[in-house]
Amino acid sequence: MQKTAEKKKAKYSEATYELWYETMLRIRKFEEKTLLMYSQQKIRGFCHVYIGQEAIAAGIKSALKPEDCLVTGYRQHGLALMKGLSARSCMAELFGKQTGCVKGKGGSMHFFSKEHKFFGGNGIVGAQIPIGAGIAFAEKYKKTDNLCVTMFGDGAARQGALHEAFNMAMTWKLPVLFICENNQYAMGTSVTRTSNVTDMYKIGLGYEMPSEPVDGMNPEAVHEAIAKAAAHIRSGKGPYYLEIKTYRYRGHSVSDPGHYRSKDELEHYKTLDPIGMLEHFFKEEGVLSENKILEIQQKIHEEVEDAVAFAEESPWPEASGLYTDNYVEDDYPYMKD
Repeated sequence: MQKTAEKKKAKYSEATYELWYETMLRIRKFEEKTLLMYSQQKIRGFCHVYIGQEAIAAGIKSALKPEDCLVTGYRQHGLALMKGLSARSCMAELFGKQTGCVKGKGGSMHFFSKEHKFFGGNGIVGAQIPIGAGIAFAEKYKKTDNLCVTMFGDGAARQGALHEAFNMAMTWKLPVLFICENNQYAMGTSVTRTSNVTDMYKIGLGYEMPSEPVDGMNPEAVHEAIAKAAAHIRSGKGPYYLEIKTYRYRGHSVSDPGHYRSKDELEHYKTLDPIGMLEHFFKEEGVLSENKILEIQQKIHEEVEDAVAFAEESPWPEASGLYTDNYVEDDYPYMKD
């Protein structure tokens, strides 16, 4: 991946750059606070943070519509925040509190919001891929203009369900945008040790699915690739597949020290930090003033601190909650005698 710090002129409006910066900073600060709360045992269980991959969320935010659906794996706090779930509801869910986005029942890996078209947060590796194709099928059946962003990691790309979903999506021309967030390691195994196909966008070519690699450390590149893919999908031509090349600065989960990668590798990718790069760009080009940057930073700081206070003060779920939200009751004719 080439370094993205080359001097360039602003291509987008100040509002767009501000949106990218605020989106990425919110995710970064929320995740840093999540790690701190985990170290204090306020958060338990599995926990996978999105630090380093924020530019992907920023590009999705600016390129798609709020009505578009999104489903992903368990590294999903940042994507939930991007889709509009509040920091309060997300932090409360991590704490296991009643006020969490799924009432404290999901924890770190299972956020969900019908209101914000965010369908997880799925704990089984690769299980969200056919789910995403199914959501896209529903949108096509209802004749909407919406698409479903279906995200997975480089490890999940080795699952057989991916090939079944790709085949059906192309056969039925489903409005689904498949995104592989290639952060180069699955749980701790590098891409190069799992397959001779290391350019993972090529997986889609066997289905004649439009497929491209994207620089995932640059929100501009992500935005442009997703906007192009979305236009293709909305025109009725079927799915699109993007391999977005990124990097996670922390281990696979909170319990992973990441000893399988070198310090030199980690330091190299820190020079490509999308937030630091954008701040450098602002300074060079004067896109956002220093006062505006400080204003955004203060806003995010207060938002995250408020989320922690809210989670701390929120009640634990009632025991009776074990028996709710397990089944859906509706008035569909075929459910009646």
